[in-house]
Amino acid sequence: MALRVTHQFSNLVREIRKKYVGKGPEHITTRFMGPWVACEMKGNLTSVERFAIRSEEGRRIVRELRTSFIKELYNDADIRTQVEQLVHAKLVTIFCDYDIDLDTAFTVYVFDRPLGLDDQE
Repeated sequence: MALRVTHQFSNLVREIRKKYVGKGPEHITTRFMGPWVACEMKGNLTSVERFAIRSEEGRRIVRELRTSFIKELYNDADIRTQVEQLVHAKLVTIFCDYDIDLDTAFTVYVFDRPLGLDDQE
């Protein structure tokens, strides 16, 4: 059951990013830890972003846009509902960051209660 939810959570995150960012991550690792869900996503950059990061200003802009856009995205009621229905808990906040050099994003979803899905690979 928990392994299935892990897979479904990863797929939902990929679908949301693909739909709203333009490209979903190539690889996602999802871990449940009490009320937190941590997603590490690799292979995120679009071809336009790869072009933009050739300059220092482009690197700064892409990183800032990605982190602020993802945070804003989860303020959308429909997206929040999809995430909350999957884990049967209320999404309180998210924390996210993006490493341009590694093309790796990391998002931590914080829910209102422990999800009971810890220690799943």
